[in-house]
Amino acid sequence: MIREFNEINLAFRNSFHVEQSARRLIEFETEEELMSLFERETFTRWMVLSGGNNVLFTQDYDGVILCPVSQLIEPIVETTDEVVVRVGAGVEWDDLVAWAVERGLWGLENLSLIPGKVGAAPVQNIGAYGAEAKDVIRRVRFYDVEQRTMRNLLREECCFGYRESIFKQELKGKAVITEVEIVLSKHENPRLGYGDVEREVERLGGATLSNIREAICSIRCSKLPDTAVLGNAGSFFKNPVVQRAVAEQLLATYPDMPHYPAAEQQCVKLAAGWLIDRSGLKGYREGAVGVHERQALVLVNHGGATGSEVIALARKVQAEVKQKFGVEIDTEVNIL
Repeated sequence: MIREFNEINLAFRNSFHVEQSARRLIEFETEEELMSLFERETFTRWMVLSGGNNVLFTQDYDGVILCPVSQLIEPIVETTDEVVVRVGAGVEWDDLVAWAVERGLWGLENLSLIPGKVGAAPVQNIGAYGAEAKDVIRRVRFYDVEQRTMRNLLREECCFGYRESIFKQELKGKAVITEVEIVLSKHENPRLGYGDVEREVERLGGATLSNIREAICSIRCSKLPDTAVLGNAGSFFKNPVVQRAVAEQLLATYPDMPHYPAAEQQCVKLAAGWLIDRSGLKGYREGAVGVHERQALVLVNHGGATGSEVIALARKVQAEVKQKFGVEIDTEVNIL
């Protein structure tokens, strides 16, 4: 069923809880409803808003916001080794992870407790603790606004990269994701080599699906603020990827600097949170905005902050890291 709202306050539809409004917001559940919206009128300005967990509004939105609300989770193919699941764009990502873990299906457990909806996962290629959405995605189904038809892209066609996809590039502003097909394994495949995961899993009794999920939920809760209590969008910055020679120079000065292999040859991924922390900014605050006291990757709204104030702090953080380490860190959050 289609539901429409006019002049709607977005404070409770974005995890930063900034007070901005939209001229019009439309919730839709089915592909037929979505297509009918574009058939009956021309939207001069529109955007998709799922959970609002990776967006920062800096001004009112003078257009139409489309919100998918489908709650479909449907196994469609099962073999002796795996299960293919069709998932609606409106499903909470962590509800899907819980669904998989409860059924003994591997592949999503390291992505536990990431806020947001399933439809947003392929756009951002969400990731955590050595896993990314692309590892399990088989197909993405979306409405092509220009061609006025439903289309499917296989994983290989989605141009997935680090927090990157075709939906942020060629198809930006042209696609409305309605469903995602994922492939889950029936075979044990623990991935524990990132951060504190292995130690926490061992403390809980070993590498079972439920223990891995519990461990990651525990780690995330210990480091990341609850958006219901403190407005934020999770990791505000991407981990920078630098040339190996740059990383080696930094390691000579900072031998304790965390670093990881990067997908690109001759490159190394650095930990943006560590760089921000070592720049003296963890817990830093300017008025209503600040850098979180436990995780420097996260910018927070202590109450009443505007999007512009958050951006100003983000620019300060970027400048301080650049000055101290000579490394540029990019924002991960979509800024509107």
